[in-house]
Amino acid sequence: METERTPRIVGVIWGLLVLNTLGSAGAKTIIPLPRSLIQMVTMGSLVAAFALALAINARLRVRASAYVFLLTLLLVTSVISSAHLESGFGALFRCFRLTLFIGTLWLLSRWWDGSLTFVRHHIRMYFAVLGSVALGLVVSPGAALPDLYGGRLVGALWPLTPPQIGQYAAVIIGLTVLLLVGRRIDRTSAAVVIVPSLVLLALTHTRTATLGLLLGLVLGIGSLLMTSSAARRFFTWAVAIAAVAAVGFAGALQAWFLRGQSKDNFSSLTGRAKVWDALLAAPRTTGEKLFGVGLGDKSFGGLPIDNSWLAVYNEQGLIGVSLVAAFIIVLGGVALLRPPSLQRACAIFLISYCAIASYTEAGLGDASPYLLHLAVAVSLLAAPAEATPLATPAVPRQRLARRAQKPEVR
Repeated sequence: METERTPRIVGVIWGLLVLNTLGSAGAKTIIPLPRSLIQMVTMGSLVAAFALALAINARLRVRASAYVFLLTLLLVTSVISSAHLESGFGALFRCFRLTLFIGTLWLLSRWWDGSLTFVRHHIRMYFAVLGSVALGLVVSPGAALPDLYGGRLVGALWPLTPPQIGQYAAVIIGLTVLLLVGRRIDRTSAAVVIVPSLVLLALTHTRTATLGLLLGLVLGIGSLLMTSSAARRFFTWAVAIAAVAAVGFAGALQAWFLRGQSKDNFSSLTGRAKVWDALLAAPRTTGEKLFGVGLGDKSFGGLPIDNSWLAVYNEQGLIGVSLVAAFIIVLGGVALLRPPSLQRACAIFLISYCAIASYTEAGLGDASPYLLHLAVAVSLLAAPAEATPLATPAVPRQRLARRAQKPEVR
């Protein structure tokens, strides 16, 4: 029995969700864009995504999903914490945004069938975003590699920070490599995606994205070693190349990794540890410990938190941290229980990447690319849904009896 075909407009909806999660804060662009205009575009894309998803799923047919259910509980926690307005009226607006985001995921869950459809949508959309970054680099190298960010690559056409660009590049590189290993994409098409993305990733000097990419690929490809000869060959060649690079380019790799920082700055994770210590040492009421202070801009004392777990603790409390840990553990457990396959390998890569990046990046508690990465993983781990067969009109028994008694005319 064939599964229901995914409408093409689903790709458009996914692209609108990606646009919404690009954010409105970042580097200075070639053409100055007012933040209000950027926020109007990103929020408008989310409203359009929800409206389109509702239009193609007017009957509200959804699939049972522990991931989206836990996100819904996280939304309830966010509303409870934000209702006190400790973070201002902006917290309620962020709750409204999160409501539309999760609602769109519920509506799209109808087409989560274990296929690679959403993986391909994911790669296309983020490759388009990286295309805008590359275009900005060509048009204005000075704006794309500003001194303000230490010469790291930023978005010159749309305000994107180096960690954002590194994240997008790492995710589509990893997924494309896995599609190549699984022979779902030819080498030429894979090279078109991987090579420029690697260049952009190198220019961002983003350590978290690089480590997430490498460790995620090790786990993803490792899950295929017992069943795929192509995975074994790729893994062997990758280890050999990595060994040669580690010996021949050790100095260059170390310089790239340190980014000219001192040992003290590096050990404090570029100042992140100081913010974390201050956040944990701040006095809190019992309600703030349980529910947090409400959705905010993922900062503390005017400085970015840059840790998903501490950001969730600050904004959604210990209950929020428990819910985030629950959907990470559930997804990881489901992936481990699935038989070896390309879909499972891609899901393991995405889950492990998000788990690794959560240590130095915020986003698991609010509408963000990380929740989209995990949603793609959920779509890969879902069992195919059988299409409802067309009902055959019943023929009354009396009519059948008359036809049987009626003599045949020759």
